[in-house]
Amino acid sequence: MTKVLVVDDDFMVAKLHSRYVSQAEGFTVVGVAHSGGEALRAAERLRPDLVLLDIYLPDMDGITVLRELRAAEERDPDRPSADALFITAARDAAVVRSALRAGALHYLIKPFNQAALHEQLRHVAALRSRLDRLDEARQEDVDQIFGTRPPGSRELPKGLAPHTAELVERILREHPGDLSASECAAAGSLSRVSARRYLEYFAETGRAQVTLRYGGTGRPERRYRRIG
Repeated sequence: MTKVLVVDDDFMVAKLHSRYVSQAEGFTVVGVAHSGGEALRAAERLRPDLVLLDIYLPDMDGITVLRELRAAEERDPDRPSADALFITAARDAAVVRSALRAGALHYLIKPFNQAALHEQLRHVAALRSRLDRLDEARQEDVDQIFGTRPPGSRELPKGLAPHTAELVERILREHPGDLSASECAAAGSLSRVSARRYLEYFAETGRAQVTLRYGGTGRPERRYRRIG
């Protein structure tokens, strides 16, 4: 389970966000804080994996909280590092830039719905899982983690075409929920075999998640969902 600390000065908002997190598979709320100082003390005591952090707090801004959190982690080499996701009404581009430079994974602007937060939590889970599996990173791994290279610039294996890869990736991105190779083929006017090859490539490179759907008899159906 990914342990989450929720930080927001509004008690009702913090309660709502905590409920959203609790309903996300693989995540659990270990604490709630309503000020920067309370957040730092809770992080020291609870050692969360992820901090949901507001910008506007009564004693210090959320970016300062994140910087203090990073400084505390540097002072204690045995302390695990916590990821941070800003959840705030602050829209100023300078604030977004400061959050990025402070080390935030993402920045979610209020108001938002449960689905938007769950999407970000799935992204966090995918990044953590990918990093945990790596001993040595390839450029493809780094590009996926940092999101720095546009899809068209990724090197494809022999036999895969960039324009078809972009088509399948767009279908994955726009399709609600998961889909099968047959459904992808129908959406893109591709053969099922071709769609399956691209979907498997995205799964192998960490851009899609595969789940199995068991029916009656025969092999289970492979279902694909875009990550990130």
